[in-house]
Amino acid sequence: MLQRLRHYYEGDSRDAQIFRYAILIFDLMTIGFVIVTSFFARHDWIEVVDALIGLVIVADFTARFAIAGRKLKFWTRPATLADVVAMVSFLAPITGESFGFLRILRTLRLLHTYQLMARLRQDFTLFRKHEEIILAAINLGVFLFIMTGLIYATQYGHNADIRNYADALYFTVTTLTTTGFGDITLQGTTGRLLSVAVMIFGVTLFLRLAQVLFRPTKVRYECPKCGLSLHDADAVHCKHCGEVVHIDTEGLY
Repeated sequence: MLQRLRHYYEGDSRDAQIFRYAILIFDLMTIGFVIVTSFFARHDWIEVVDALIGLVIVADFTARFAIAGRKLKFWTRPATLADVVAMVSFLAPITGESFGFLRILRTLRLLHTYQLMARLRQDFTLFRKHEEIILAAINLGVFLFIMTGLIYATQYGHNADIRNYADALYFTVTTLTTTGFGDITLQGTTGRLLSVAVMIFGVTLFLRLAQVLFRPTKVRYECPKCGLSLHDADAVHCKHCGEVVHIDTEGLY
């Protein structure tokens, strides 16, 4: 059984790749479910789907723990913490609504998709070519989902301006881009601190993404002598071996 699990989670065969991408699709669908259900009142069918999603995450977590070579190190990984938080947030309603606040942490499940980065790099040329841009966009997206979920959970029911997930996302984006229309504001000291966090950390990530898009720090060009594939955009010599490199450039930035 362990051998078969290791094949699906770590193997290079076609069926193993399909299995891992199925997990990725499941993660993305989970995020979509969280967003869509925020527009509706809580119903029994939502609680049932919550529990089913939680059980799938438990099964995935158990399988990865079973095949982990170093069990202690497994518990120190950020992805492990994200999985534990996600499991609790989905299964907490079973134990009563008093644990409902844990639902704000379910968006951290998106971090689990980081485990597939190495496979995406290996399987897709497009990902390898634009990896820096894609990773910067993912970092920004993760931040948006986490902050939006946190704002929604802390303001919903207390702030008349935050009626659903879309309202929380709207506030996050307008604050992140420093547009600040002022039609939605967060209340109380906690709300103001959340706004500060969005502005400071979010703008940093947004500027990083903009820098990668419009001024890439590295370009891909394989050195004919040593094979180094990443170079400065204005490089004329390979930093590894000193070989002359012919990188298409419009000049110094």
